[in-house]
Amino acid sequence: MRRNYMYLWSLFPAVLVILGNMMGGWWVALNAVFSLVILVFLEKLLPENKENDSEVNVFLPNMLLQLHVLMQLLVFISAVYALRSHVFSPTMLLLMGMSMGINTGGSAIVIAHELIHRKNKYYRFLGKFLLFTASNIYFYVDHLRIHHKWVGTEKDHATARKGESVYSFFIRSVTGQIAGSWKLETARLQNEGIVKRIFDNYLIASIVLIVLIIAAFYALAGWSGVLVILIQAVFANFLLEYTNYIEHYGLYRLDNERVTEMHSWQSDKVISRYFLIDLSRHADHHYYASKPYHTLKTYEKAPVLPGGYVEMIYYALIPPLWFRAVDRLLIK
Repeated sequence: MRRNYMYLWSLFPAVLVILGNMMGGWWVALNAVFSLVILVFLEKLLPENKENDSEVNVFLPNMLLQLHVLMQLLVFISAVYALRSHVFSPTMLLLMGMSMGINTGGSAIVIAHELIHRKNKYYRFLGKFLLFTASNIYFYVDHLRIHHKWVGTEKDHATARKGESVYSFFIRSVTGQIAGSWKLETARLQNEGIVKRIFDNYLIASIVLIVLIIAAFYALAGWSGVLVILIQAVFANFLLEYTNYIEHYGLYRLDNERVTEMHSWQSDKVISRYFLIDLSRHADHHYYASKPYHTLKTYEKAPVLPGGYVEMIYYALIPPLWFRAVDRLLIK
Protein backbone atom coordinates (compact mmCIF):
# COMPACT_ATOMS: atom_id res chain seq x y z
CA MET A 1 0.00 0.00 0.00
CA ARG A 2 1.23 3.49 -0.86
CA ARG A 3 0.83 4.70 2.72
CA ASN A 4 3.39 2.23 4.04
CA TYR A 5 5.95 3.15 1.37
CA MET A 6 5.52 6.85 2.06
CA TYR A 7 6.94 6.31 5.57
CA LEU A 8 10.31 5.51 3.99
CA TRP A 9 10.80 9.27 3.68
CA SER A 10 11.37 9.30 7.45
CA LEU A 11 14.82 7.75 6.85
CA PHE A 12 16.00 10.68 4.73
CA PRO A 13 17.24 12.98 7.56
CA ALA A 14 19.51 10.22 8.88
CA VAL A 15 20.86 9.67 5.36
CA LEU A 16 21.69 13.39 5.15
CA VAL A 17 23.44 13.37 8.53
CA ILE A 18 25.59 10.42 7.52
CA LEU A 19 26.36 11.98 4.14
CA GLY A 20 27.23 15.32 5.72
CA ASN A 21 29.49 13.74 8.33
CA MET A 22 31.32 11.68 5.74
CA MET A 23 31.93 14.71 3.52
CA GLY A 24 33.04 16.92 6.40
CA GLY A 25 33.34 20.69 6.38
CA TRP A 26 30.16 22.73 6.23
CA TRP A 27 28.32 19.70 4.83
CA VAL A 28 27.73 18.63 8.44
CA ALA A 29 24.89 21.20 8.46
CA LEU A 30 23.09 19.38 5.63
CA ASN A 31 20.30 17.89 7.72
CA ALA A 32 19.82 21.06 9.77
CA VAL A 33 19.20 23.06 6.59
CA PHE A 34 16.98 20.37 5.12
CA SER A 35 14.83 19.86 8.24
CA LEU A 36 14.55 23.47 9.41
CA VAL A 37 14.25 25.18 6.02
CA ILE A 38 13.30 22.88 3.16
CA LEU A 39 10.87 20.66 5.07
CA VAL A 40 9.15 23.67 6.61
CA PHE A 41 8.72 25.23 3.16
CA LEU A 42 7.38 21.96 1.75
CA GLU A 43 4.97 21.59 4.65
CA LYS A 44 3.47 25.00 3.91
CA LEU A 45 3.30 24.19 0.20
CA LEU A 46 1.90 20.65 0.24
CA PRO A 47 -1.72 19.87 1.13
CA GLU A 48 -3.24 17.66 3.77
CA ASN A 49 -3.75 13.94 3.28
CA LYS A 50 -6.74 12.64 5.23
CA GLU A 51 -6.71 9.10 3.87
CA ASN A 52 -7.34 6.45 6.55
CA ASP A 53 -6.62 3.33 4.50
CA SER A 54 -4.18 0.87 6.06
CA GLU A 55 -2.87 -2.58 5.20
CA VAL A 56 -3.04 -5.72 7.31
CA ASN A 57 0.51 -6.76 6.33
CA VAL A 58 2.89 -5.35 8.97
CA PHE A 59 6.20 -6.44 7.43
CA LEU A 60 7.20 -3.08 5.94
CA PRO A 61 6.00 -0.93 8.90
CA ASN A 62 7.89 -3.14 11.35
CA MET A 63 10.97 -3.34 9.13
CA LEU A 64 11.06 0.46 8.91
CA LEU A 65 11.27 0.74 12.70
CA GLN A 66 14.28 -1.56 12.76
CA LEU A 67 15.92 0.28 9.86
CA HIS A 68 15.74 3.47 11.92
CA VAL A 69 17.72 1.79 14.70
CA LEU A 70 20.39 0.78 12.19
CA MET A 71 20.47 4.30 10.74
CA GLN A 72 20.91 5.82 14.19
CA LEU A 73 23.89 3.57 14.79
CA LEU A 74 25.36 4.63 11.46
CA VAL A 75 24.81 8.29 12.34
CA PHE A 76 26.92 7.89 15.47
CA ILE A 77 29.59 5.87 13.65
CA SER A 78 29.76 8.51 10.92
CA ALA A 79 30.25 11.21 13.56
CA VAL A 80 33.23 9.37 15.00
CA TYR A 81 34.65 8.87 11.52
CA ALA A 82 34.22 12.58 10.72
CA LEU A 83 35.85 13.74 13.93
CA ARG A 84 38.83 11.44 13.38
CA SER A 85 39.20 12.30 9.68
CA HIS A 86 38.48 16.03 9.43
CA VAL A 87 39.31 19.23 11.25
CA PHE A 88 36.29 21.23 12.39
CA SER A 89 35.89 24.74 13.73
CA PRO A 90 33.77 25.24 16.86
CA THR A 91 30.91 26.44 14.62
CA MET A 92 31.13 23.29 12.52
CA LEU A 93 31.05 21.12 15.65
CA LEU A 94 27.92 22.97 16.76
CA LEU A 95 26.29 22.37 13.38
CA MET A 96 27.29 18.71 13.41
CA GLY A 97 25.72 18.22 16.83
CA MET A 98 22.68 20.22 15.73
CA SER A 99 22.13 18.12 12.61
CA MET A 100 22.52 14.92 14.59
CA GLY A 101 20.23 16.20 17.33
CA ILE A 102 17.52 17.16 14.87
CA ASN A 103 17.64 13.65 13.45
CA THR A 104 17.64 12.09 16.91
CA GLY A 105 14.76 14.25 18.13
CA GLY A 106 12.76 14.20 14.90
CA SER A 107 13.37 10.59 13.90
CA ALA A 108 15.00 8.35 16.52
CA ILE A 109 12.84 9.50 19.46
CA VAL A 110 9.72 9.38 17.28
CA ILE A 111 10.56 5.77 16.42
CA ALA A 112 11.38 5.06 20.08
CA HIS A 113 7.93 6.37 21.00
CA GLU A 114 6.36 3.84 18.67
CA LEU A 115 8.58 0.99 19.88
CA ILE A 116 8.04 1.45 23.62
CA HIS A 117 4.29 1.15 23.06
CA ARG A 118 4.78 -2.35 21.65
CA LYS A 119 4.25 -5.35 23.93
CA ASN A 120 7.10 -7.29 22.34
CA LYS A 121 10.25 -7.14 24.51
CA TYR A 122 12.53 -6.95 21.47
CA TYR A 123 10.81 -3.84 20.16
CA ARG A 124 10.77 -2.24 23.60
CA PHE A 125 14.50 -2.89 23.92
CA LEU A 126 15.10 -1.14 20.62
CA GLY A 127 12.97 1.77 21.79
CA LYS A 128 14.96 2.13 25.00
CA PHE A 129 18.19 1.91 23.00
CA LEU A 130 17.12 4.85 20.82
CA LEU A 131 16.23 6.87 23.91
CA PHE A 132 19.67 6.03 25.29
CA THR A 133 21.29 7.51 22.14
CA ALA A 134 19.36 10.71 22.89
CA SER A 135 20.70 10.75 26.48
CA ASN A 136 17.09 10.61 27.67
CA ILE A 137 16.55 9.04 31.09
CA TYR A 138 12.86 9.70 31.76
CA PHE A 139 10.64 9.33 28.68
CA TYR A 140 10.25 5.54 28.84
CA VAL A 141 8.89 5.63 32.38
CA ASP A 142 6.94 8.88 32.30
CA HIS A 143 5.31 8.48 28.91
CA LEU A 144 3.91 5.02 29.53
CA ARG A 145 3.03 5.27 33.21
CA ILE A 146 2.16 8.93 33.74
CA HIS A 147 1.53 10.79 30.49
CA HIS A 148 -0.98 8.38 28.97
CA LYS A 149 -2.81 8.06 32.26
CA TRP A 150 -3.00 11.74 33.17
CA VAL A 151 -2.70 13.59 29.83
CA GLY A 152 -4.65 16.84 29.86
CA THR A 153 -4.72 17.06 33.66
CA GLU A 154 -2.59 18.91 36.20
CA LYS A 155 -0.95 15.60 37.09
CA ASP A 156 0.76 15.37 33.71
CA HIS A 157 3.93 17.44 33.40
CA ALA A 158 4.03 16.78 29.65
CA THR A 159 0.77 18.67 28.98
CA ALA A 160 1.41 22.32 28.15
CA ARG A 161 -0.91 24.87 29.70
CA LYS A 162 -2.59 27.70 27.84
CA GLY A 163 -0.36 30.79 27.89
CA GLU A 164 2.79 28.78 28.66
CA SER A 165 5.76 29.30 26.35
CA VAL A 166 7.72 26.37 24.97
CA TYR A 167 10.75 27.53 26.99
CA SER A 168 9.05 27.54 30.39
CA PHE A 169 7.30 24.31 29.43
CA PHE A 170 10.62 22.68 28.59
CA ILE A 171 11.98 23.35 32.09
CA ARG A 172 8.77 22.37 33.89
CA SER A 173 8.21 19.28 31.76
CA VAL A 174 11.74 17.85 31.98
CA THR A 175 12.14 18.42 35.72
CA GLY A 176 8.65 17.16 36.43
CA GLN A 177 9.04 14.05 34.32
CA ILE A 178 12.40 13.19 35.88
CA ALA A 179 11.01 13.64 39.39
CA GLY A 180 7.90 11.63 38.56
CA SER A 181 9.86 8.85 36.91
CA TRP A 182 12.27 8.62 39.85
CA LYS A 183 9.36 8.35 42.28
CA LEU A 184 7.71 5.60 40.24
CA GLU A 185 10.91 3.61 39.80
CA THR A 186 11.75 3.86 43.50
CA ALA A 187 8.26 2.67 44.44
CA ARG A 188 8.39 -0.16 41.90
CA LEU A 189 11.67 -1.52 43.24
CA GLN A 190 10.50 -1.27 46.83
CA ASN A 191 7.32 -3.17 45.98
CA GLU A 192 9.36 -5.86 44.22
CA GLY A 193 11.71 -6.13 47.17
CA ILE A 194 14.86 -5.30 45.19
CA VAL A 195 15.56 -1.81 46.44
CA LYS A 196 19.25 -2.63 47.03
CA ARG A 197 19.81 -3.55 43.38
CA ILE A 198 20.50 -0.01 42.31
CA PHE A 199 20.97 -0.71 38.60
CA ASP A 200 17.43 -2.08 38.36
CA ASN A 201 16.34 1.55 38.56
CA TYR A 202 15.76 2.56 34.93
CA LEU A 203 16.96 6.12 35.48
CA ILE A 204 20.21 5.09 37.17
CA ALA A 205 20.93 2.43 34.55
CA SER A 206 20.29 5.01 31.81
CA ILE A 207 22.68 7.51 33.39
CA VAL A 208 25.40 4.87 33.59
CA LEU A 209 24.94 3.91 29.93
CA ILE A 210 24.94 7.55 28.85
CA VAL A 211 28.19 8.17 30.74
CA LEU A 212 29.68 5.15 28.99
CA ILE A 213 28.76 6.40 25.53
CA ILE A 214 30.20 9.84 26.35
CA ALA A 215 33.37 8.13 27.55
CA ALA A 216 33.47 6.12 24.31
CA PHE A 217 33.19 9.30 22.24
CA TYR A 218 35.98 10.84 24.29
CA ALA A 219 38.19 7.80 23.74
CA LEU A 220 37.50 7.75 20.00
CA ALA A 221 37.25 11.46 19.18
CA GLY A 222 38.49 13.46 22.17
CA TRP A 223 36.71 16.46 23.64
CA SER A 224 35.26 17.32 20.24
CA GLY A 225 33.37 14.04 20.37
CA VAL A 226 32.05 14.80 23.84
CA LEU A 227 30.92 18.25 22.72
CA VAL A 228 29.10 16.89 19.66
CA ILE A 229 27.30 14.16 21.60
CA LEU A 230 26.16 16.64 24.25
CA ILE A 231 24.97 19.16 21.67
CA GLN A 232 22.97 16.52 19.84
CA ALA A 233 21.38 15.43 23.13
CA VAL A 234 20.28 19.00 23.94
CA PHE A 235 18.69 19.50 20.51
CA ALA A 236 17.10 16.03 20.56
CA ASN A 237 15.46 16.48 23.94
CA PHE A 238 14.34 20.01 23.15
CA LEU A 239 12.61 18.66 20.04
CA LEU A 240 11.03 15.93 22.17
CA GLU A 241 9.59 18.51 24.54
CA TYR A 242 8.59 20.78 21.66
CA THR A 243 6.57 17.84 20.36
CA ASN A 244 5.00 17.30 23.78
CA TYR A 245 4.23 21.02 23.84
CA ILE A 246 2.30 21.13 20.56
CA GLU A 247 0.56 17.79 21.04
CA HIS A 248 -1.61 18.85 23.98
CA TYR A 249 -1.18 22.60 24.44
CA GLY A 250 -4.14 24.11 26.27
CA LEU A 251 -6.32 20.99 26.07
CA TYR A 252 -7.74 19.92 29.42
CA ARG A 253 -9.86 17.17 30.92
CA LEU A 254 -11.03 16.12 34.38
CA ASP A 255 -9.09 13.41 36.23
CA ASN A 256 -12.00 10.97 35.88
CA GLU A 257 -12.82 11.92 32.29
CA ARG A 258 -11.96 9.41 29.56
CA VAL A 259 -9.24 10.44 27.12
CA THR A 260 -10.76 11.02 23.70
CA GLU A 261 -9.74 12.43 20.34
CA MET A 262 -10.52 15.90 21.71
CA HIS A 263 -7.47 15.94 24.01
CA SER A 264 -4.67 16.02 21.39
CA TRP A 265 -3.83 18.29 18.48
CA GLN A 266 -3.66 16.54 15.14
CA SER A 267 -2.41 17.47 11.69
CA ASP A 268 -2.78 15.70 8.37
CA LYS A 269 -0.07 17.71 6.62
CA VAL A 270 1.85 15.37 4.34
CA ILE A 271 5.36 16.18 5.61
CA SER A 272 4.49 15.69 9.28
CA ARG A 273 2.52 12.55 8.54
CA TYR A 274 5.21 10.66 6.69
CA PHE A 275 8.46 12.08 8.06
CA LEU A 276 7.14 11.59 11.62
CA ILE A 277 5.42 8.25 10.87
CA ASP A 278 1.97 9.69 11.61
CA LEU A 279 2.87 11.04 15.03
CA SER A 280 0.80 14.03 13.96
CA ARG A 281 -2.28 11.83 14.14
CA HIS A 282 -1.83 12.09 17.85
CA ALA A 283 -5.53 12.29 18.66
CA ASP A 284 -6.01 8.69 17.56
CA HIS A 285 -2.84 7.61 19.34
CA HIS A 286 -4.18 8.77 22.70
CA TYR A 287 -7.67 7.49 21.97
CA TYR A 288 -6.21 4.02 21.24
CA ALA A 289 -2.63 3.99 22.51
CA SER A 290 -1.94 0.44 21.34
CA LYS A 291 -2.63 1.14 17.63
CA PRO A 292 0.43 0.81 15.36
CA TYR A 293 1.45 4.01 13.61
CA HIS A 294 0.48 2.83 10.12
CA THR A 295 -3.16 2.30 11.19
CA LEU A 296 -3.75 5.65 12.92
CA LYS A 297 -6.63 7.64 11.46
CA THR A 298 -7.77 11.24 11.38
CA TYR A 299 -10.83 12.54 13.25
CA GLU A 300 -13.11 15.22 11.89
CA LYS A 301 -13.86 16.69 15.31
CA ALA A 302 -10.34 16.53 16.82
CA PRO A 303 -8.47 19.84 17.35
CA VAL A 304 -6.37 20.68 14.30
CA LEU A 305 -3.24 22.80 14.47
CA PRO A 306 -3.01 25.73 12.03
CA GLY A 307 0.09 24.08 10.54
CA GLY A 308 1.92 20.78 10.55
CA TYR A 309 4.10 19.56 13.41
CA VAL A 310 7.20 20.47 11.40
CA GLU A 311 6.31 24.06 10.46
CA MET A 312 4.79 24.95 13.84
CA ILE A 313 8.24 24.94 15.46
CA TYR A 314 8.82 28.54 14.33
CA TYR A 315 5.56 29.60 15.89
CA ALA A 316 6.53 27.89 19.15
CA LEU A 317 9.99 29.46 19.17
CA ILE A 318 8.36 32.91 19.02
CA PRO A 319 5.68 32.66 21.77
CA PRO A 320 3.56 35.68 20.66
CA LEU A 321 3.15 34.06 17.23
CA TRP A 322 2.18 30.76 18.82
CA PHE A 323 -0.36 32.31 21.19
CA ARG A 324 -1.91 34.35 18.36
CA ALA A 325 -2.20 31.32 16.09
CA VAL A 326 -3.33 28.67 18.57
CA ASP A 327 -5.08 30.28 21.54
CA ARG A 328 -7.97 31.43 19.35
CA LEU A 329 -8.62 27.81 18.39
CA LEU A 330 -9.04 26.62 21.96
CA ILE A 331 -12.56 26.01 23.19
CA LYS A 332 -13.48 28.80 25.59
